Amino acid sequence: MSIKISAQYVKELRNKTGAGMMDCKKALQDSEGDINIAIESLRKKGLASADKKSARVAAEGIIESYIHAGSRIGVLVELNCETDFVARRLEFQELAKNIAMQIAACQIVEYVSIEDIPQNVIISETNIESGREDLINKQQEIKDKIVTGRVEKRLKELTLMNQAFIKNQDISIEELIKQHITLMGENIKIRRFKRFLLGEGLEKKIDDFQADVAKILNK
Repeated sequence: MSIKISAQYVKELRNKTGAGMMDCKKALQDSEGDINIAIESLRKKGLASADKKSARVAAEGIIESYIHAGSRIGVLVELNCETDFVARRLEFQELAKNIAMQIAACQIVEYVSIEDIPQNVIISETNIESGREDLINKQQEIKDKIVTGRVEKRLKELTLMNQAFIKNQDISIEELIKQHITLMGENIKIRRFKRFLLGEGLEKKIDDFQADVAKILNK
């Protein structure tokens, strides 16, 4: 069982490292409250100091493309950094390639982060979950908690930053970005992306189209 960590202790670690609140809390729990071990853990994961750079303007960068084998799925992604110098670094370009590949593999992903999801989509998902038959006889308070949890899960499924990195399932895309922020000393942002599926929008049986996509990704 993980030990209880006070909010003040989490804040202290955040001030020392610049890492996210949840990352700090987990690091403290894993280290059983030893702040020095927690700092070392965050640094090894590349999370320390990343958040302090996240507010800086990132207007440089590159537009990367990825075409899956068979040329039936393609992706364009814009990855921003602060300077052209970093944009030319091999590590930054490799990051862009990995993100483009991730987008191709995650067919359900539509947005970069939860903050990018339109309010009407959130309302729609909330209405859908609220109308589930298994909630009909639940007390309102319990129902609200279940709906909130299910909607949060759904929104994470729709966002790129919350996906597990396909080359390392132990970290998310958000954590991958933070690692590279720490590595390169600049803010890095995924600004936008576009996925292209051959034949999308044309008249075709839905089942056949989904099967085609699955076959392409499994090759």
